[in-house]
Amino acid sequence: MSLSDEQRQRYARHLALPEIGEAGQEKLLRSKVLVIGAGGLGSPAAFYLAAAGVGTIGLMDGDTVDLSNLQRQILHTTASVGQRKTDSARQRIAALDPAITVECHPFRLTQKNAPEILPGYDFIIDATDNFDSKFLIARACHQASKPWSHGGIGNFHGQTMTIIPGQTACLHCLFDENDLTGEETPRGPLGALPGVIGSIQAIEAIKYLLGIGALLTDALLTFDALTMSFRKVTVRRDAGCGVCRGGIDAGD
Repeated sequence: MSLSDEQRQRYARHLALPEIGEAGQEKLLRSKVLVIGAGGLGSPAAFYLAAAGVGTIGLMDGDTVDLSNLQRQILHTTASVGQRKTDSARQRIAALDPAITVECHPFRLTQKNAPEILPGYDFIIDATDNFDSKFLIARACHQASKPWSHGGIGNFHGQTMTIIPGQTACLHCLFDENDLTGEETPRGPLGALPGVIGSIQAIEAIKYLLGIGALLTDALLTFDALTMSFRKVTVRRDAGCGVCRGGIDAGD
């Protein structure tokens, strides 16, 4: 694959970076990233991946756009209210760059459909809003040996980390699933907060795809918007983690 004149102009700022250049941009165009959740986190993550020239973006979300989403979910507009989020997001990405392939999965990830969908992607982004889904993604990505980015937000706080199955600490090494599952009453978040965390998730995906920089592995990055402070906490692999050992016993 060689870049067209239009692509050279579109991605000129990437081509000027020695770490990316033409070869790197061509690699991004051949890459496929699945964003699970087309809401607060998924909006900036998917939009920046599309802007960066990731050639195929999968969008998985079973919800429709609600007016209350628009305070933070920038992939959607007032005209999108009532639409499937995947359809609304696809239209928005097409307006940015019609050459990007968007694969819509208008349903939730399950233990049954994960083995069919995840193998088709190079990197997975967890942009969900509940721990049940996050732990399901954690197990599914380990089973499929797919690298992925965890992201979470609430009120004025956010967190993210990158996981390489079999090599780095996973979500189960960090959190006890039995203590964190279940639905909670929504608290916020501050509208711009997911923009910070989702953008970091997009950066991690791009770095992984290009093989550049140091990934946010074996560490949890937390952000407090009220104090405008970041903190990076070391996370170690748990020798007793069923997921890291290659099993699926955690949460089953």
